[in-house]
Amino acid sequence: MSHSVTGDERTNAKLKLAAGAIGIVFGDIGTSPLYAFRETFVGPHPLALDRLHILGVVSLIFWSMTLVVAIQYVTILMRADNKGQGGSLALLALISRHIGRSKYGWITVLLGVLATSLFYGDSMITPAISVLSAVEGLTVVEKRFEVWVIPIALALLIFLFLLQRRGTAKVGALFAPVMILYFVVLAVLGLIQIAYNPGVLVALNPWYALQFFMVDKTLAFLALGSVVLAVTGAEALYADMGHFGRGPLRMSWFGFVMPALLINYFGQAAMVTSLTGAEAAEAIQNPFFIMAPDIFRLPLVILAMAATFIASQAVISGAFSVTHQAMQLGFIPRLSILHTSETEAGQIYIPFINWALMVAVILLVLTFQNSSNLASAYGIAVTGAMVIDTCLMAVLLLAVWKWKWWWAVPVIVLFFVVDGAYFAANATKIPDGGWFPLLVGAAAFTLLTTWAKGRKLMRERMTEVALPIEIFAKSAANSATRVPGTAIFMASSTAGVPSALLHNIKHNKVLHDRVVVLTVQIAEEPYVDAAKRAEIEDLGDGFYRVVLHYGFMEETDVPAALKLIDKCGGMFDMMQTSFFLSRQTLLPSEKPAMMLWREKVFSWMLRNAATAMEFFRLPTNRVVELGSQVRI
Repeated sequence: MSHSVTGDERTNAKLKLAAGAIGIVFGDIGTSPLYAFRETFVGPHPLALDRLHILGVVSLIFWSMTLVVAIQYVTILMRADNKGQGGSLALLALISRHIGRSKYGWITVLLGVLATSLFYGDSMITPAISVLSAVEGLTVVEKRFEVWVIPIALALLIFLFLLQRRGTAKVGALFAPVMILYFVVLAVLGLIQIAYNPGVLVALNPWYALQFFMVDKTLAFLALGSVVLAVTGAEALYADMGHFGRGPLRMSWFGFVMPALLINYFGQAAMVTSLTGAEAAEAIQNPFFIMAPDIFRLPLVILAMAATFIASQAVISGAFSVTHQAMQLGFIPRLSILHTSETEAGQIYIPFINWALMVAVILLVLTFQNSSNLASAYGIAVTGAMVIDTCLMAVLLLAVWKWKWWWAVPVIVLFFVVDGAYFAANATKIPDGGWFPLLVGAAAFTLLTTWAKGRKLMRERMTEVALPIEIFAKSAANSATRVPGTAIFMASSTAGVPSALLHNIKHNKVLHDRVVVLTVQIAEEPYVDAAKRAEIEDLGDGFYRVVLHYGFMEETDVPAALKLIDKCGGMFDMMQTSFFLSRQTLLPSEKPAMMLWREKVFSWMLRNAATAMEFFRLPTNRVVELGSQVRI
């Protein structure tokens, strides 16, 4: 009997996904109450603890969350899914499919790469500031814990990075209940304080944010640099859309997470407003933990530590996913990837990224010493990515969705003004630590663009000297000795003869009975239908050209794809198949096509890239590597 899915079952499935999303997606933005409200008053540009400034700040937080997260990301950008996937690179791929060949297409590519580069700076600072701010709660419980803050934070962070190799599937099962409890506690703490001082709710009126600017223009502008900390993690909602779907994410955001966060921010404001003098000055140093009664502060610190641990885990997993996407799209050299789950293809571990992040996070904690100092470094990467997403959104509305200009332009201008103001306010914090994510972003941008450029040039040089495969097949079939078995020659281009095939016939003077020239192509979409995976061309005389198509979110498992092919001279038996790979060595050119220092960087990246054997999951005992030399 066929079973039709009822409305109740669909709702239950959606609720389960929404609950799961709370554990994975909202950790970054969920831990912002630990430091965002505090930093506007005790950060680099402290504000007076009076009614004008407190109501002005909490009003700014409310409207920032509404405009940036609820409208820009959750309502508008979540509609821009690339076959269900979100994030800057998915958005870039979606746009490139429509305007990639236009004369301005390269600008959108650079913007997408720049947003990815800034993400790496963000993924280093998020674990450091989140865990540090939670551990600092111990000093609220007992002042003598102050000397233990950095050692405990470092121990937690090192344990977090060591955990990555084992995978997060088992720990992930605990994430949702912990984060749901955390958000409930946030709301309860906030409601208690609002009940004592409900007058703070007048800040829902944007007039109080405007009044703040009218009375204290400079400080209000500078305060935006800390207010934006309340919306960090907005891009994570968009990037993780593919894991949970647009509907469940919107349900958990509007129905649970956003109300809990806003209630807590208003609760912090209500508490500080009700205090005066020394009490208010002491409370603003850590308002999140001061809200709780003495007896509950230690459990709250432990819960906050668990929440920041989960938030950091989500950012690290995001760094692995973004790296994998960038690798597939040709911006990062091949890196060793380990799959930590037999059932979930998306759960991956990239050792190089993991250890690089761990070293950077440890150095950040030791250098900046506390979460307040780190807050100065945090905002610039987030706001930079927000401005770039707004630029890509403008292209999306006008060039892809074809909105009428009188409707699109006001929307674009609104978000450019909002995101631009946040970025400008954070730019003032560059000397105080904002330089760090910019430095990381600049280094990542240089490496990504150098690899993409060098790879393009290398392909062009190899194509220039390549023989047509059809001519080669007829000539080689009549002159070379044929031996039993199948030889697969991996080729980066779908034109010409791979250098490994030329070297093989030159030195070994034999050809296998079946010769397959195999190219793996990554599409500008996350997934490719299995039915469209393989494209086969029979060249005659036992020669075949095969092109395997993968999406940028997919794992390139070549042997698994070959086992499904039966129209290429028969099925593939891995024990009778040899894979021939080319490994290029760069030679210095008299007239290099890119600057000498970039050529040296590209050469270093090429030498240290993982082999195609690892990346394409080829059987280690069936691979032959042949070297070739290239000038670019």
